[in-house]
Formats: sequence, structure tokens, C-alpha cells
Amino acid sequence: MNFKIKSRVEVPELIERRRSQIIKAAIELFGKRGYHVTTIRDIAKRADVSIGLIYQYVSDKEDVLFLVLIEVLESYKRGIPAALKGIEEPLDRFCAAVRAYCTVNDEKVEATVLAYRETKSLRKERRNIIKQKEIETNRLIAACIQDCIRAGLFEKVDVELFTYQIVMFSHAWALKAWHFRGRMSLDQYVWRGLTLMLGPVLTARGARVFKALKS
Repeated sequence: MNFKIKSRVEVPELIERRRSQIIKAAIELFGKRGYHVTTIRDIAKRADVSIGLIYQYVSDKEDVLFLVLIEVLESYKRGIPAALKGIEEPLDRFCAAVRAYCTVNDEKVEATVLAYRETKSLRKERRNIIKQKEIETNRLIAACIQDCIRAGLFEKVDVELFTYQIVMFSHAWALKAWHFRGRMSLDQYVWRGLTLMLGPVLTARGARVFKALKS
């Protein structure tokens, strides 16, 4: 997970382990205190490492923020394909992909919120990388939608627009966690949301399959 971030250490396994340690501490502190207030010293203390050690793996605080946001996007790219393994039916795959996306947001609430608040704090080149990785993640959802259209389960919808409806719905579980978590489980959120969103999209055959999946 390099992404043009310089490290004085050359052992990939050690880089991955230490950066994961730094990311975990940064997510917690950025979420509680805010990105701009938190210092590298704060991150080092929370991660139980020295400031000097952190500077072996990153050059500055923006590197840390960039790594945090990349990790969220990489989690989608790991989690969605893993959730689809062994599932053949297109609508079942679509539902599994949506749940996997929501699961990442459930596990990384603070990081998801941070992405909305602080992506603008990255330099332009890095913002563009984040945008490109978001597009790559969206393709995983879009592919499931296209499969459902080809299988006659979805009407011929605007795939890109529908993909972003799914993305925003999934992010809302994190962005409005204060509201939803006390009212329903993640599974309830996913199925209630899918029921609302798929109503205008499902064909008659798709509606029968969806009903069977929910039962």
C-alpha cells in the first residue's frame, strides 16, 4: 500500500504492519478531535510509538490522512469480492455487494465520516487518486446492477445514477450512525433500504426473486 508515500523502511511487511498501527490511532484521534487539531505527537502517543518511528513511515500528517482514506476504499475492494464468492444468482450477488459495502461503513464509521469531512484537505493529486479509487469501487456495484439487468431482474435503469444511490445509502449508515444504530440492526437497515430502492427497479420476475431472498 505505497501510493507514492515515502518510507525509510524497505521491508513491505513491516511497512504494512506499522502503517496499519498508525492508521488505527489516527482514525480514532481524527474522529474525536478533528484532523487539523490532531498532531503527529498525538498519533504517536495513541499508537504507543515514538514520533521518530512514525517519521520512518510517513513524511507528514497529510500522508497519514491519505493512508486512512485509501484504507477505507481498499476495504470496499476487498470486502465486496469476498462477499460475492460462491454466489451465482445475480440479484443475490447484488444484495450481498450492498451489504458488504454497508458492513465496511459499519466497521469504519469514523473513517467514513472523516472521508466526507477532510478529503478536501489533501493536495489535488491525492484527491484525484481518491476519486479514481472511488470509481473503481463503484464499478463493483455497477457490475452487479448490469448483471441483474441482463438477467431480466432489473429494468433498464441508469446504472451510474443507481450505483450512486447505493453508495450514498451505504454511507448514510456511518454518517447518521447516531440515528440509525439505536433503531435497527445493520441487516434491517440493508433490507429496508433495498426494499425502498428496488421497488421502481425490479421487473415482475425480479420482484419474485427478491421476495424469496428476503424470506
